[in-house]
Amino acid sequence: MLLTQNLNVFWASVLFETLYRLGLGTVVVCPGSRSGPLAVAAAAHAQLEAIPILDERSAAFFALGLAQQQGTPVALVCTSGTAAANVYPAIIEASLSHLPLVVLSADRPPELRGCQAGQTIDQVRLYGCYVREFRELSLPDLTLMPYLRQTLSHCWQRCLWPDPGPVHLNIPFTDPLAPVVDASFIAPTLEEMGFFRALKPPCPLVPIPTALPWSDWQRHPKGLIIAGPSHTPQPHTYATAVARLSDYLQWPILADALSPLRHYGCPNVIAHYDLLLRSPHVQDALCPTAVLQLGPLPTSKPLRAWLKQADPLIWCLDAVADNNNPLHGRSVTLAVDPVHLSPVVSPERRSPTPSSAYLDQWLYLDKSIANALAATLDAIDWHCDVKLIHRLSQILPSNTAVFVASSMPVRDVESVWVASDRHYRFYFNRGANGIDGTLSSALGAAHRGQPTVLITGDLACLHDTNGWLITPQFHGSLTVVVINNQGGGIFEHLPIHAFEPPFETFFATPQTATLSHLAAAYGVPYHTLEDTLDLEKHLQDGSAAKVQLLEFHSDRKLNAQWRQEVLASVAMALKVPHSN
Repeated sequence: MLLTQNLNVFWASVLFETLYRLGLGTVVVCPGSRSGPLAVAAAAHAQLEAIPILDERSAAFFALGLAQQQGTPVALVCTSGTAAANVYPAIIEASLSHLPLVVLSADRPPELRGCQAGQTIDQVRLYGCYVREFRELSLPDLTLMPYLRQTLSHCWQRCLWPDPGPVHLNIPFTDPLAPVVDASFIAPTLEEMGFFRALKPPCPLVPIPTALPWSDWQRHPKGLIIAGPSHTPQPHTYATAVARLSDYLQWPILADALSPLRHYGCPNVIAHYDLLLRSPHVQDALCPTAVLQLGPLPTSKPLRAWLKQADPLIWCLDAVADNNNPLHGRSVTLAVDPVHLSPVVSPERRSPTPSSAYLDQWLYLDKSIANALAATLDAIDWHCDVKLIHRLSQILPSNTAVFVASSMPVRDVESVWVASDRHYRFYFNRGANGIDGTLSSALGAAHRGQPTVLITGDLACLHDTNGWLITPQFHGSLTVVVINNQGGGIFEHLPIHAFEPPFETFFATPQTATLSHLAAAYGVPYHTLEDTLDLEKHLQDGSAAKVQLLEFHSDRKLNAQWRQEVLASVAMALKVPHSN
C-alpha cells in the first residue's frame, strides 16, 4: 500500500513499489534526516525486508555480501554528505566483482548545494566509472510519475545486464522530510490506473555458445582449464558444464578454491597446483601449450609465474568479456558464461578426445602431493595457519558457506583446501582484493542463508569492527574464525620483511586489541581454539548459534618460515611420472 501523507513519502513509496515489482527483496537503510522519506517508505513496504544499519561502510558491504548470496540486486539507502562517500569502497568492490547493487543517496535540492547549507557535498557522479548507470532524479512531482517508473526500470536493467554491477540514483528532497500529513496533497490512485502493471523482473538474453574453436582446442594434447574465482549463482550448473568440457577435451582443471569446481566432485580437478608448481621438475614436465581460462586468474604466484614463462595460447572465457589477462600473454577473449557450456558439450553432441597421458600425470601428482601434505601437517604443531585451514576443509559439513578474507587466508585456502563433493559455497571480495568490510560482507552473505564460516586474519577483523553492530539485525548462523598472528602475515612474504625498522611498526602493524573483550562488548560468544577437537566442537555448536567468534593464536614469523620451507620441500620431493 502506497504512503500518501505528503508528496515526498508518496514519491519514495512509488519508488520502492516499482523496485519491488522489478525484483527487489531487501533494502539496507542507514539513518539520516535527508533520506527520511526513503527510510519511511522502505520500512512501510510489507513485501520488502528493510534492515537498519548504523555505519554506511558496513551497510554497503553487508548489502554486497547479500548480493553475492542472492545473485540479485540489493538496495542501499543513505543520507546526504559524507554518508554517501563512505559507501564508495563497497561500490568499487561491487563493480570489479560484477555484483548488483542499487545505491539510493538522498540529497539537498539544487538551490541548497554549494552554499554551505550543511551536510552537503557534490554527489553528482560521485562514484565515477564504478557504476553502470548514474541518474539524478528530479524533485518529487506528480506529473513525473511515468518518468520515475521508467528511470528506475532502466537502472534496474543496467544493474543486471549486460554487465552486472552497481547503479547510483541521487534523490533530492525538500522539506518535509518526515511523514507529516499535508492536507492539500491528493495522491493519484496508481494501482487503479494500472501504473505498475507492466513491471516485471527483466529476462536478459542468454547467448548460446555454439561457435567455439573446438578443433583448435583438440589440437593441444597439453591443454589446461584454469578456473579462477567465480560468484556464479548457479554453482552446480557451472561445475557440471566445466566438468563435461574437461571430460570432452581430456584437459585437467586447475581449480581455485573460490571456484565451485573444487567443491562439486569434478573428476579432473587439480586442487594443489599452487604447491605442485613450486617444483621446477613439475614446471618443466607439465608445461602447457593451450589454456582455457574461466574468469580471473587464481591468486597463486607460482601459477602466474609459470604461465608467464610458458606463454601458452590462452582463451579467456568470461560472461562480460572482462580483460582477465594481467600477464599480457597471447590471448583471445570469448564472451561466454561457463554456465552455458553444458548443452554444447553434451555427450550426444560431441565425440570426446582420446584419453590423455598429460591429464594422468596431473592427477597422479595431485594425489601424491595431497597425501604428502596431509602427512606433513599431521606431524606438526597445531598452531599453524595452514594446518587449521586444511583441517577446516575436511570437517565442515556439506553445504556450508565459507567467506574467505583477503590477504593470507585466501592464499592459504587456495594452496591447501582439499577438493570434495560437499557443495561448499564460497564467498569473497576479490574484485579490489581489500580487507575492508570483511565481517560486514560475511554477515550479508550469511543473512537468511546457509550456515557460514568466515576465515579471517586479525587485521581484517579489526578493520571492520563496526560490522559487529549488525548482529542484532542478523538472521542466520555465522562462525568467525580469526587467525590471530598479531599483524599482517602477508608482509612476511614480501621483500620489505627484511627491513627492520620500519617493518614491524609500519607494515606488520600488530594491534593491542583483545578479541575476547571485543566480543564481550558486542555480546558475541567467544572461544579460543586449543586443538582440533576444540575446533570440531565449536563448529558443531556454531551451526545452531547466531554469531560466534573463534580465536586461533599463531606465530606470524614461524608460519611464514614454515610456508616457505616446508611447503616447498613437499613439492620438491615429488617424482614426476613419465608420459606414455
